[in-house]
Amino acid sequence: MITLPKKFFYLFCGITNFATIYYSNYLFFYMKHTFGFGDLENLLLAALNGILYTIGSWQAGKFAQKFGNVQALYIGTAGLILALVAGLCFHTAAAQVAVFGFWTVAVCLIWPALEAIVSEQSDNNLSTMVGMYNVTWAGTSAVSYFITGILLEKLGMSSLFWFPLILLSCEIAVLLPLAASLLKKEQRQPVIITRDIPSGRPHYSKKFFHMALLANPFSYIAISTIIPLIPSIAHKMGLSTGLAGITCSVWMFARLAAFFTLWKWKGWHYRFRWLIGAFVIMVLSYASILLAASIPVLLLAQVGFGISIGIIYYSSLYYAMDASDEKGAHGGLHEAMIGSGLFVGPAFGAACLYLFPSSSNITGLPVNALLLIGFVSLTWMGRFRFHKKV
Repeated sequence: MITLPKKFFYLFCGITNFATIYYSNYLFFYMKHTFGFGDLENLLLAALNGILYTIGSWQAGKFAQKFGNVQALYIGTAGLILALVAGLCFHTAAAQVAVFGFWTVAVCLIWPALEAIVSEQSDNNLSTMVGMYNVTWAGTSAVSYFITGILLEKLGMSSLFWFPLILLSCEIAVLLPLAASLLKKEQRQPVIITRDIPSGRPHYSKKFFHMALLANPFSYIAISTIIPLIPSIAHKMGLSTGLAGITCSVWMFARLAAFFTLWKWKGWHYRFRWLIGAFVIMVLSYASILLAASIPVLLLAQVGFGISIGIIYYSSLYYAMDASDEKGAHGGLHEAMIGSGLFVGPAFGAACLYLFPSSSNITGLPVNALLLIGFVSLTWMGRFRFHKKV
């Protein structure tokens, strides 16, 4: 049973993530429609987000470990609110880029701290809490991306700022103080600590932690390259902003289904074939999304993409939380590795587009070659022998 304070923090996770997807993922549509940003500019914007997220998450994890997870949540949420207010007030491309950079630094404070809070073990085991966390943020991501395009068409592009601003303001005024108060009361009570592996972590758990840390950035290389290109994919398919949100959110629902399955079924724990198999599917489905010439092919490719990155992400977070008791710091490391993928993918894609602007599919397909390098590296890391079948 998940305790009442954790339920409030899961609610905080869901609302925050909804607001985050509403703003950050559709900012690329806003920059395209308002300032004429093309693929190159949007990829460079995504790369800026990635480098800031890498550095910020690493330091934010240390901050949360030292000064407290709840304190990090307050500061991060306040930062998001300030960023959105600035976005409403300033209307130049340079200002919006600066706002997005400030937003990224603020959001870095939230996820490592939140992961640490929900992963602290009381009467629940780690798998249950990580599973609920993953399903919560993945579910709100899918719903948010699905409906945001429609809402933007109905409410106007300015809602990109004021709608998440309303949600986050309610959180910091009501939800976060309530959740923090309940958590403080819970921490005063004695707890029974349980573990998923009764005899302790497997002797090769660190190997899995390192492999998952390697695999997860590559999955975000793929994600962070595709999302800035969705406006162009939608244009190629003749889709409006609303229809693009519906059609191109399939992979998020597939990721949600993967999270739910991995939460309820623990047979994948410390099984290398699940990690390497997911990586192979990710590489193939990524290329299929970029090359899709019809909507049915695009939808099918997204299913494979969502399932594969779901397995990779879940593995990374679970092994990170299981590998150490310093969950704030490890949560920061987990998010920093995500940030490295968020930077490398768009930066590499932008470089290819700049050097070969007239070549078809040059933006995404060289990134696929980068993913193949990740596959070879992961295979090499997995060559060690296990005492149990993996």
